Amino acid sequence: EVQLQASGGGLVQVGGSLRLSCATSGFAFDDYAVGWFRRAPGNEREGVSCISSKPNRTAYETSVKGRFTISSDRAKNTVYLQINNLKSEDTGVYYCAAGNLCWYALRANEYSYWGQGTQVTVSS
Repeated sequence: EVQLQASGGGLVQVGGSLRLSCATSGFAFDDYAVGWFRRAPGNEREGVSCISSKPNRTAYETSVKGRFTISSDRAKNTVYLQINNLKSEDTGVYYCAAGNLCWYALRANEYSYWGQGTQVTVSS
């Protein structure tokens, strides 16, 4: 059974940092892309970042470039999202998902497996 477990969210002040984790199981970690998506209150879900081994690729949504860093630990089958210099507009529920391709368009419909979300709240 494919499972993705997102964690690490919380309440943080503007300018603070968080590291989100996505623990995965039930699939060949190196054969899938893992992406992070978020849904802000009142907004649609949007892609934030993704990572894959085959091909070796990372991608970021434009507004998070330079502040978000995605990485993976193959030994733990876990993907991380380091978020620095948090802004109020980063508030939302963050989801991780597994799919066939990490591509710059970060389309949610290209990801087949989803975990539950973790809440990130940025206070000013």
